Amino acid sequence: MCGYAVGMKPLDHLEHLDKELVDELAQVARETVRDELREQTRKQRRTAMLYGASGAVALYAGGALALALGLALATGLPGWAAALITAAILGVVAYALRSAARPKHAHAPAHVIGGTPPAGPPGGLGTPYPPMPTMAPRQDGIDPESPHHRA
Repeated sequence: MCGYAVGMKPLDHLEHLDKELVDELAQVARETVRDELREQTRKQRRTAMLYGASGAVALYAGGALALALGLALATGLPGWAAALITAAILGVVAYALRSAARPKHAHAPAHVIGGTPPAGPPGGLGTPYPPMPTMAPRQDGIDPESPHHRA
């Protein structure tokens, strides 16, 4: 007689080992993924911190440059005029930077008579109003576009 218990199939004892192996492999995979994500997060956090610090220093550098420009203008102009000119120059630079950040496609008028209405509001919430019908409704109540209408 074999070493198998009565009613046990020859491979039943391997199912338990397979389940343990799958569970162990899943645990190792989870730990590996967790460690990798932790490392990537640490690197991204450091990069974000450096970008933030860089932006703060650039802001102070821009303020110092604006101050230097204002002081240079103040040597030949009254202080208020130098400050006003500096503010205007900064406004023009801000407008140019904002224009450079916008997409380069041409903006069509919102609605041209005989044209199509705009696709939707800027927020992307759908059409702001229902579409206009192409022809006036019939007075007799018959819908000519109905699939069951027969003339």
